[in-house]
Amino acid sequence: MNRNAPIKGFLFDYGGTLDTGGCHWGKMLWHAYLRAGVPISEQQFIEAYIHTERMLGKNAIVQHNDTFRETLSKKIRLQLDYLKSTESYHSVILDDLYLQVRLQTSHSREVLHQLKEHFSLALVSNFYGNMETVLHEFGFDDIFLHVIESAVVGIRKPDPRIFLMGVEKLGLAPENVAVVGDSIKKDMIPAQQTGCQTVWLKGESWMDESQDESVPDYIITDINDVINIIE
Repeated sequence: MNRNAPIKGFLFDYGGTLDTGGCHWGKMLWHAYLRAGVPISEQQFIEAYIHTERMLGKNAIVQHNDTFRETLSKKIRLQLDYLKSTESYHSVILDDLYLQVRLQTSHSREVLHQLKEHFSLALVSNFYGNMETVLHEFGFDDIFLHVIESAVVGIRKPDPRIFLMGVEKLGLAPENVAVVGDSIKKDMIPAQQTGCQTVWLKGESWMDESQDESVPDYIITDINDVINIIE
């Protein structure tokens, strides 16, 4: 990796990056549960979150034409079922989170439109098979030249091959591509293994785990800070 090489293209993560501004989705949900007053401990929520993610990964619960709102609704319902908690919390949590995501994706979209004027952009995401539907829902469908989604290509982060796919799609040398994501483990480390430059969007991490901040080439706290890197 050559940090001095000019950046000509970007590979963006989606979940936890463009939709939450760096906050892990586990934390996003936990905070919404707290605001809704769900009477559970954080450990109970963590168990429900992990259980639900495994279910979503193993079963075709999310359909390719499901919107993000529908996806989030299914996820919250599965968590509440696991927690044996009342259904009355479902709509409160869903409306709360969906509003936050609409605000954050609007901000991310403005930044990406600026970048698109001068750089090639692609998306590399671990997602459920409905990424194209979600991108359309939030107005991203005219931004990315290519979308590489784990459920479609059969490779998940942190496998570096999924980033190599993105680099190849952009037709650029790895050192001229910067990967922007919220995870050191799933984004920064495998991206570096491919020779890409790395931009870590630092936010609230899952289970307050410590992060090795020496790994990424650049650290930002707002997606708009990508502009400062290239300037």
